[in-house]
This record gives sequence, structure tokens and C-alpha cells, in this order.
Amino acid sequence: MPDRFMILFLRVIWCLFHPLDLQSALYELCWHVVQGSLKVDVAASLLADVMELREDMPSILADVFCVLDIETGSLEEKHKRDHFTQLVGACLFCVPDAVLKERLDPETLESLGLIKQALQFNQKIVKIKTKLFYKQQKFNLLREENEGYAKLVTELGQDLTGNVTSHLVLESIKSLIGCFNLDPNRVLDIILEVYECRSDQDEFFIPLIKSYMCEHQTLCHILGFKFKFHQEPNGETPSSLYHVAAALLQHNLIALEDLYVHLLPQDSTIVEEHKREILEAKQIARKLTMVVVPSEKTDDKEKDKEKEEEKSEKPPDNQKLGLLEALLRIGDWQHAQSIMEQMPAYYATSHKAIAIALCQLLHLIVEPLYRRAGVPKGAKGSLPKPLWSRQAPPQVETFEDLSKDVFTMLGYLGPHLSHDPILFAKIVRLGKSFMKEDSLLSCFLSIADQVLLPSLTLMECNACMSEELWGFFKLFPYQYRYRLYGQWKNETYSNHPLLVKVKAQTVDRAKYIMKRLTKENVKPSGRQIGKLSHSNPTILFDYILSQIQWYDNLITPVVDSLKYLTSLNYDVLAYCIIEALANPEKEKMKHDDTTISSWLQSLASLCGAVFRKYPIELAGLLQYVTNQLKAGKSFDLLILKEVVQKMAGIEITDEMTVEQLEAMTGGEQLKAEGGYFGQIRNTKKSSQRLKDSLLDHELALPLCLLMAQQRNGVVFSEGGEKHLKLVGKLYDQCHDTLVQFGVFLASNLSTEDYIKRVPSVDILCNQFHTPHDAAFFLSRPMYAHQILSKYDELKKAEKGNRQQQKVHKYIAACEQVMAPVHEAVVSLHPPKVWDDIRPQFYATFWSLTMYDLAVPQSAYDREVNKLKTQIKAIDENTEMPLNKKKKEKERCTALLDKLLEEEKKQLEHVQRVLQRLKLEKDNWLLAKSTKNETITKFLQLCLFPRCVFSAIDAVYCARFVELVHQQKTPNFCTLLCYDRVFSDIIYTVASCTENESRRYGRFLCCMLETVTRWHSDKTTYEKECGNYPGFLTIFRASGFDGGNKADQLDYENFRHVVHKWHYKLTKASVHCLETGEYTHIRNILIVLTKILPYYPKVLNLGQALECRVHKICQEEKEKRPDLYALAMGYSGQLKSRKVHMVPENEFHYKEPVSSINPGGLQNGPGNTGKPAAAAASATSKNEEGTAEDAEKSKDKSQVAQKTASKNPTAVNKASSSSNGSSTPNSKEKEDKEKSGKEKKEKKEKNSGSTPEAKAGGKEKQKEEKAGDNKEKTPKADKDKRKDEKKDEKSKTDGKSTDKESSKERDVSKEGKQKESSKGEKPPGPGSLKSPVPRAEGAESEREQKRRKLDTHSSPSHSSAVKHHANHSTAPTKTEADKKESEKSRDRSKEREKKEDRKDRKRDYSNAEREMSQEAKRRKDENGTSEFALMLPHLFVSFALLKESRHDKEKSEKKRDSTGTKEDKKQYPLMF
Repeated sequence: MPDRFMILFLRVIWCLFHPLDLQSALYELCWHVVQGSLKVDVAASLLADVMELREDMPSILADVFCVLDIETGSLEEKHKRDHFTQLVGACLFCVPDAVLKERLDPETLESLGLIKQALQFNQKIVKIKTKLFYKQQKFNLLREENEGYAKLVTELGQDLTGNVTSHLVLESIKSLIGCFNLDPNRVLDIILEVYECRSDQDEFFIPLIKSYMCEHQTLCHILGFKFKFHQEPNGETPSSLYHVAAALLQHNLIALEDLYVHLLPQDSTIVEEHKREILEAKQIARKLTMVVVPSEKTDDKEKDKEKEEEKSEKPPDNQKLGLLEALLRIGDWQHAQSIMEQMPAYYATSHKAIAIALCQLLHLIVEPLYRRAGVPKGAKGSLPKPLWSRQAPPQVETFEDLSKDVFTMLGYLGPHLSHDPILFAKIVRLGKSFMKEDSLLSCFLSIADQVLLPSLTLMECNACMSEELWGFFKLFPYQYRYRLYGQWKNETYSNHPLLVKVKAQTVDRAKYIMKRLTKENVKPSGRQIGKLSHSNPTILFDYILSQIQWYDNLITPVVDSLKYLTSLNYDVLAYCIIEALANPEKEKMKHDDTTISSWLQSLASLCGAVFRKYPIELAGLLQYVTNQLKAGKSFDLLILKEVVQKMAGIEITDEMTVEQLEAMTGGEQLKAEGGYFGQIRNTKKSSQRLKDSLLDHELALPLCLLMAQQRNGVVFSEGGEKHLKLVGKLYDQCHDTLVQFGVFLASNLSTEDYIKRVPSVDILCNQFHTPHDAAFFLSRPMYAHQILSKYDELKKAEKGNRQQQKVHKYIAACEQVMAPVHEAVVSLHPPKVWDDIRPQFYATFWSLTMYDLAVPQSAYDREVNKLKTQIKAIDENTEMPLNKKKKEKERCTALLDKLLEEEKKQLEHVQRVLQRLKLEKDNWLLAKSTKNETITKFLQLCLFPRCVFSAIDAVYCARFVELVHQQKTPNFCTLLCYDRVFSDIIYTVASCTENESRRYGRFLCCMLETVTRWHSDKTTYEKECGNYPGFLTIFRASGFDGGNKADQLDYENFRHVVHKWHYKLTKASVHCLETGEYTHIRNILIVLTKILPYYPKVLNLGQALECRVHKICQEEKEKRPDLYALAMGYSGQLKSRKVHMVPENEFHYKEPVSSINPGGLQNGPGNTGKPAAAAASATSKNEEGTAEDAEKSKDKSQVAQKTASKNPTAVNKASSSSNGSSTPNSKEKEDKEKSGKEKKEKKEKNSGSTPEAKAGGKEKQKEEKAGDNKEKTPKADKDKRKDEKKDEKSKTDGKSTDKESSKERDVSKEGKQKESSKGEKPPGPGSLKSPVPRAEGAESEREQKRRKLDTHSSPSHSSAVKHHANHSTAPTKTEADKKESEKSRDRSKEREKKEDRKDRKRDYSNAEREMSQEAKRRKDENGTSEFALMLPHLFVSFALLKESRHDKEKSEKKRDSTGTKEDKKQYPLMF
């Protein structure tokens, strides 16, 4: 045999095991035979070999022969047909003849010899078919006898309780048919009629019919005729007929497909009816939600009545539903399911009878499993009657069996499980047991979604079922539950017409209740809300939340009315709130894009109130806020803020009173009693729930980190097109929530939980990119806990009661805990930072709190007195019952004891901390660089970041500076620190948000409080500052020796410095008020309001502020109402503080006016008085710039130190020589006074039109009188100057000569101006103008140009240099020179105007370049910017804005500015 046929044979063998390829292989083999390429005998032998391998091989081969028979019969080649015939003949032994006769044509069979003649064979087939299909065997009805039917009925209707069986009756029936010639079909019909009348005898009639009938079609036709008989218009099919048909279907005596075509209505009619029901339901829902005009209501009512009358007519009989009910009642689920599949979803079960029948079937099926796993302890219950039919679905014994039929049945039942609450409870209890044992989670979730929740909707006010369902749902994670609620709310109600109607009715009822809900009827309205919520909570809460978003005054009554809800309803409420918050169609900002929308604020308030009052799970809400933060959205932090505030009682606000702020520095008990606005006694349970939710879902630390990161990123992520006001509010909200949340964690988490979750500060900053202030804020409680626990360990290990031993143990505990922190903070900043301050000092500053620094004794005393008063009032109250009186008294007494104990504990703690700081202070600050740079680092890295963190931190920063001063910390210059804080607040204020402005204002207020205390009493100053290193006036890098009184700033010069600080504050405030920028004006008004108790103290400065604020009130009344309100508030408070203001000469000592030296009149007090004041005027150029500008280089500051140590005596000498030569004759003095008075009157006429000038004029008069009455030169000072005159004369003359040679032109002009303005006082508040920011260079030419341009520069900088030059050259002038200068005064003024214009133009072009150079120089010298919160890029824009706004004003007031320029006061050397 050739190879190819061998391969073909092998393929046939292989195909035996692959039926799909076997026929094709056999066909290919036979086709080779037909073509002649394979011999017939070979093929026959091959086929004979494979025949025995499979039983169906003959049939398969016959199919192949059939195909080949057709193909070869149509071919023209006769040899192929012959080959085929030979092949079939050779295979006759393996394929039966009967099979071939079925498959092959008669002609082929004839050729093979299987039949004799093909023609006869065809005729025989035709006859057989005719007999089978066309010949009708008609029974002869004429031979029937009625007696036979009577006997038949009697036989079928006999009593069947005895030994009567279907077999005996069948024999009798056969006899009757034969005897009386009865028609067998009519007999069968009578049997069915009797069965229908005796439908309870299934056991008898079913076997009888099985034995009697011969064809299923006959029985089906008879039943079909019976159903058609009842299809008349008013006909009603009896239930017994349905039962008979169902029983026959169950026992497979008839086929459902055959019977189904006889039933009405048709399936298409059912589908149309279902669609019509949905449309009607939607129309009803639309009518309930529409606003209808009263005239239209009557028409609608009439139409509704007509429709109801039509519906009241009997509906047509639905035979398919009747048959379905009968099938369900006998337990035939398979046929029932087939019928339900032909209908729309839930159409069949929407009929109550069918739903009840299906529920009864489910009762029977789940009973064994329910008895084993679902029955609660102590419950008995009644057993249902079992089904007798063996064809009924089997009962379930395990949870796996539920998936066979039970879940399918429940799916068909859908929302109509509501008809059987008992079955509802059984399914729910099985679900609860299943969650404890098995893992068919998806099936039960589907049942809950499709069956349980929709069924609860249709149960009217069944709170028990709601609680039962919650017992099942609470086992799911909140993600699964919320998914179920979402589908329930948004999808379920649209799937069924009945649910559509229920939804509309619920909304209508909710509207009715909410319209009548008030605070007075909360209880009855709450009951109605509770009843409505048991069935349809999602629809009800959705409507309530929509109303709350519009009307926030509904929050309180709604929250109070929710007390009748079930646990499931509370959980649904949480979901509805989250869904409302996440609504993408709602904007979270108002249309002006400056404030958060009111609907979001209302929902946030509702969240706080609801979650606090009711036991609702918080995990979903907290996760939602976390997800929003992950997405870079900070609006929803408002929710977290409200929740923490209401649930934990922790309120973060910057509007605290002084008493509250003081109470917040105490212990937890004092905070609870006097630190918060609201009562927090009832927050223990709610705060515990909040803490548990955070810890269980691991959200505590992620929320903190996300808030800290979002706070710094909010400017960039939320900025851009959004209004600056909104960005500031979002920043404040983020920051306040972080502080509030951190306080909550610190006060509620245990030490172990807190330490376990919060990483170290270097990890927070470097890995999680948390800002340093936030990182230390989170770590601070951890350090305190660790130190206290370590301290307790040391006390227990080594017993000792002496206080000194306790202090040493505490210090040892601090060292052990804080040593790793000191190492960790080194990585937070560049190495250059630690050249000025030690990591120990940095960590100490950030780790301590106000609780560690001072005990608020007055706050403790205040709360103790309150409690004593309460106890006394309780004793005197005669109406209070004795039991209640006893309880209240015990509560107050216990609280009193707690406060006293807490005060004692804090006092001991503060003493330990102060001892620790006293030992550490010597190693805090290094002497590697100047004090100026040390203070810069301290301000930049410590003071400024923390003073705006919280109100308590603002107070802490001020108190810490005072503490460092009191500790006499080496290398810490207190005076320089205060000067840097007060001197330039413009940039800090401009870069603050609204809440930061409040904190910064509180910080300045505390700093001013300390300064004012020192300023007000010389004894206090000498005691607290006199011999302290912080008030040295030299820049020495070495330590403080404390022995040189000359290096200390005396009391009177300190008063001058304080006045300068007040002037600087006024200058900065006026500048901010005049910028026109919203943030500048708002922030400075907030800061001014905060520092009002201690600033302004000087009358003329207060008048200047009052004038500017009044202008703001007028300008912003219509434009920006919020600024107007702030300005009006501050203006009223400022006016009330006016009685506490003092004239300038009372605030600090002012020297009498010198008659010869005109510069003395213009330089003001402090020029010719005490030696220190004179020294200040002589060295102000060298040292004052260093005090004010922290950006100067180290080399220049060292030069300034050397100069500062040499200059005082030289200046004293110059001052004494000036005083010595200032005694002219009386005539000359009178002439000058007259000319001065005349010019003064002219000037007052020109400038008296403004209220500032008037106020200034009055002030001048007061100062003149005070100056005339005082002694010109103190005697002791004259003696001292005489002694020092000889030693310092050469130095002073040398300096004077240098200054005269470099500034000869300026001196001549200034001398003429001083002569003309002799006798005039400095202008009042009207002369105060906002400074134009400028770059201060070191070159003398640039300084001269700056002095010409900026006529209102700082009195301690530019004017001081000019005054010194004039002072040193004044004694050498002659009378002739003065007259000549007086004549040329007019010409010099004109030249000065021209030069001013040229200089101003150059200044515009050079301002930006100079600023960039100055900023670069500062950065190179100090490493980082001076202030962490400054915005240097605003510098040039401020200058250009100010120049453009006041260009015209300057040109008009140029003649006055020449005098004003030199009227600035000269201040003493500070350092």
C-alpha cells in the first residue's frame, strides 16, 4: 500500500478519537476509491478494520455514502459511479441494510440489490405516508349509548379512600368503552373533567391518565380546547383547570410548548401592557413633582377618576399567569421558570398571588438550612408543610446549594419579596450566617442589590426589617455598602413601575414634611421622617440634603428630627452626604470666585452635627476627604474641620479673647473649662468614635501629611486664575484644619499609638516633604510624651524626693530623648546655618510650648473662683432637689480639685523646664559670626515661621524671646531682635493670609507688651534690662562681661528707640493703607486691631493712622465692603483709645531747641541732650544702618563694631562744643524768632487745609511750650562733655572736614533751608507718608540722590547723616555766610527742582536694577532671605506704584518737602 494511503489510514485511526474530523477523513478515503486511485478491496479492508473501534461507525459511514451517492449521481463519468457502487457493495457486510435503505436513493439500492424495484419501493412509501398522515379513523357516534357515559362518570366519581386503584378503574373504563362503544377521546375528556372537579386526587388520576392515553398531542389538544372555552370576553378560567394542566406538565404528560400556544394573552400583548404600565407610572410621578395651577387641578382629578373607573372594570383573564401560579404551588419550578422567561422582568411576580406562591416555595426549599444556620437563639418558629411531589426542587442543606435554585428564584422575585417579610428575614439571617462561614460574597451582594433593598422599599414602615438588614450589611466593608446604596438610589427605582410610583410618593411626602418642619414641632415631624425613612431613606435624604443646601437654618431642626432613624438609615445618610459633597455638577465656589459656596458650608455644618449626635460610621467620609486631598483639592477640608470641631470639641479660631488664650496655655482641664467657646463635656464618646475610625482605617498620619503638603501647594494648585482672597482662605482652611487635627490626635491618641504612627522629624521633612513647622507640630507631643515617660522611669529606678534630684532626672530624660532629635535636625538646613545657632537651640525652640514656659495662674484662679461661686449658688438654691444638688456639688468639687492639682503639676513642670534651659543656654548660640547674622537666622528659621502657625505659638514666640533675654543668653542681642521685628513689617504683612495676619498681629502685640512694660517704668527697665547682654550697644562676637556700663543702652535712649519703633510701625502701616492692594489693606488693618492695646501710644502717630483709616472708609464703602467693615471697626476702636495717647514729648525725652544751631531745631529732641543721645547723632551713619539693614556684609559690620567702640566720646565733644557756642545775644535771637514765626504762619496757611496739618500745628505749639520751659543743657552733661572735649576734638574735626568736603553743595543748601525754617517745629501727622521702597547702596552719591528723592525716609538713617554734617559745621559759619545763603535760597530751590526731576527719571530706570543687585547681595551674604515670608519681587512694583500715585502730590508739595526733609528726629545709637 502506498505511503500516502498509509498516512490516510493513520489519519482515520486518529480521527476515531476526534469525531469532528472523522467524517472528513472517511470521505477523503472513499473519494480516492471513486476516483480510482485506491482499489476497492484495499479500502474495504481498511474500513472493516476501523468498524470495530466505534459503535456509531456504520451510521457515520452511511452518511458518507449518502453524500457520495448524491455527488456521483450528478457526475457524467460513469466509471466513478461504478467505483462508488462497488465500494458500497464491498462494505455491505459492515453497514446494515436498514441503515442504507434510510440513507441512499432507491435507484442506488436497486443497483446494489437491496430492493427489487425502485418504482415499487416508492409506491409503497407513498401509501404508508398517506395512511399515517392523511387517513382519518372516524368513530361512529351513532353507536354510542348514554348509559355508558353515566356508568363512566359513576366509576370515576366513586370514593377513592378504599382499595380502589387506578389500574382497577382503568380496566372498568376499558370494559365500558367496549360495551357501550364509547369514543376514547370523549372518555379522556370526561376523565379530565372529573380530575378537574377532584383536583386534590393527583395520586389517583395521574397514573390513570398515564395508563389510558397513547399520544401526548391528543391530551394537549383536549386541554387546549378547555382553555379556549374560557377565553370569552367575560370568561374566567377556573383554578382547578390550571392545577390539572400544571400536574400534567409536572409529570411530563404534555409539553409546555404545545400547551403554551393555546393560552392567552399573547406575549406581545404582555410586553405592550408592561410598557404602558411604566409610562403611566412615570406620568403619575411627573404630576406629583410638577407645580400645577389650581384651575388645572380639577381637570386632572376628573381625568384620574375616569381612569380609575376604567381600571375598576374586570381585567381580561391571563391564563399564562394562572398556569404559572399553579405550577409554583405544586413545586414545578422548571416549567414555571420557562414561562417567566417569556415575560418582561418582574412582570409575573408583580401579581401578588404569583409572588406569594413563589415565596411559599422558597420557604420550603430553604427551611433545613435556615433551621441549621439561621434561626436566632431562643427562636422556635413553625415548620411549613412539605411538598409531596418528588419533582419539586430539592431542599438546601448547605450554602453552596443556595446557588442552584434559591438565588435564581429570588432574582425572579425581585422587589416583590416585600409580600413576605418572614421570608425576607430568613434570607437576611442566612446572609449573616453565611458571612461567618462561607465566601459566596458576590451572590449575596447581587441578592441584596436586586431583591432585599427593593423589597424594603415596598415594605411600608417596617423598622424591624431595616434593623434586620443592617445586621447583615454591617458585616460588609463600607465600600460594598455604599455601592449598594448608590445602585438603590440611582438605578433601582427606574426598573419597575411600582417603584417609580413609590419614589414620587416619597418625594411628595418629604416635601410636605419639610415645609412644616420648625424648631417647635421637631418631635412630631421627626416621627414622620422616621416612618418615611424606614422604607425609602435614599430618596428622603436626597431631598432633605437639597433643602439644607439652600436653607442652612434647617440644619438644627433636621438634626434633632433624625433621632427616630434606624441604624441602616444612618448609614444611608452618610452615603447620601458624601454623594452630595462629590456632586460634579455643583461648583464649590461662588460666582465671584472669592469664597466657598454656601451649599458646601451648609453640608459641612450638617456633617459635624449629625456625626457627633448619632452613631454613624465615619470611615467613608474620612476616606473621601483623603481622596480629595490626594487629588490636590482642599475645599472639602471644611468638612473635616467641622467634624473634628463638633465631635472632639476642639475649636481652632484666631478670635480668642485674652482670657481664653491664657487658659489655652494651661493643662487639658483648664483648656476644657476656659479655653474653648463651646462646652466639650459631652464629646467623650464622639471623639472616641472618631479616633477609632482613624486608627482602624489607618488615616491619621496620611491626613496629617496630605494637609501639610496641600497647605504649601495650595498657592500653586489652587492659584492661577482664582482670586487671591480665595487662595488665602483655602490656605487658612488647610492650615487651621491641620492644627485642629493635630491637636485632636495629640489629646486623644495614647502615647504608644502616637509614637507608633508619627515618624521622626527628619523622615517627615525629607521623605514626606512636610514643612518644618508642621513636622515639629506633629512631633512635639511625641517628644513631650517620651520625656515624661523617661522621667517617670528614672524616678522609679532611683528613688529620691528632693527637688534637685528630680530636676537632674528630668534633664537627663530630656537629654536622652532629644539627643536623636538634635542629630536629626542637622539635615533639615544647610551646614552654614549651624555656624550661628546650635541644633540644640533650634530643637529646643521648636519642641517647647507655652505650657512649658509659664503657668497661667490668673486663668486657674479665675476658673477656681467660678467653681466656688457655682458651689455657693448650688448651696443657696432651695428649689433644686437634694439628689441633684448633691451631684452638682460633687461634680464642681471634683473639677475644682482637678484644676488645683493640674496647676500644681504644671508649676513643677515649668520649674524643671526653666532649670533645663538655664543649663543649656550657654551652648545655644555660637560666636562664629556677628550677632546680626545670628538674629537673622533666628528670625528666619524659628521666630517668623512659628509666630504665624497658631495663636498660642504667636504668644510663645514673644515669650520665648523674652525668656532668652531673661536667661542672659550669650551672643543674643535682644535689642537687635526687637528692632528687626518692628523696623520693617511691610513685606511680612503683605505676604500673610487673613488668619496669619491675626497671629502675626498677636505676636507683635505680645512683643509690644514687653517693650511697653520696659518703656513705662525706669525701675523695671533697670531691673530687667539694665545689666543684660541683650542690651549691649556694641557688636562684639565675644561673650558678655557685664561690667562696662557705657556699653549698655540707658533708659532714656531706650525710650527714644521705642519711639523710633512706633514711628516705623506707623510708616509701614501708612504705606500698606495707601497701596490700594486688597491684601495689604486687609492685613494691616487686622494687625493694627490686634496691637491696639499697645500701639499707637503717641498722639501724632495715632492721628496719622486715623486720617489714613478714615480715607480707607470713604474709598472702600462701595467697592470692597469687607475692607470698609474692617476699617470702620478699627477706626472706632482707635478713637476710643485716643484718651490713652500721649504727646511725643511725654513718650520720650525731647531736648530744648538750640537758638544758634538751626539743625538742632529740626533734629528734634535727643540732639543736644544727654551724651548718649549726642553719640547717637554722631554715629548714626555708621551704626544705624547696621541696626536696620541685616543684609550688610560681615566685613562692613565688623568695621561698624570698631567705629561704635570709638565714636561716643568724639560725638560728646562735638555736642559740648556746639552747646558751648550756642549763647547768642538776645536781639539776634528775637529777630530770628520773629522771622521764624512769620514763616510758620505762612506755612500753616498753606498746609492748614488738611486735618493732618492742623493736628500737627497743635502738636507743634505744645512742643514749643514744653521746649521753652525746659532747661536747655543739663549741668552734669556739660561737665562730662568738657572733660572729654580735648580727647575727641581732633577726631570730630577730621570727620567734619571730610563730610564738608564731600557734601559742600548739600551743606550750603541745607544751611540756607535751616536758617529759613529756624524756630519751626516738625510737622504733625500730615507729614507722614508711606516710604517708597528703594535699594540702599554704599556709595555716597547714590545716598545723596536718595535723600533728595525720598523726603520721608527713616529718621535714624538718611536724616541722621545730614544732621551730623550740619551740626559739625555750624560753629564755623559767619553771619555774612548766613545772609548770603538767605539771599540765594530762592535760586537754590529752583535748581533743586530741576535736579529732582532728572534724578526721579534716573531713579525710575535704575530702581529695578538696583533692587536685583541688592537682593543678590543679600542672598550672597546671608545665604537666604532675611524674612521667610517676604516677597522681594514685589519691591520694585511697590516703588513704581508709589511713584506714579504720588508724582503729582510731590510736585505740588515740593516747597514744603525741603523743610520736612530735615525735620526728622535723630535717635541714639542702639547697639
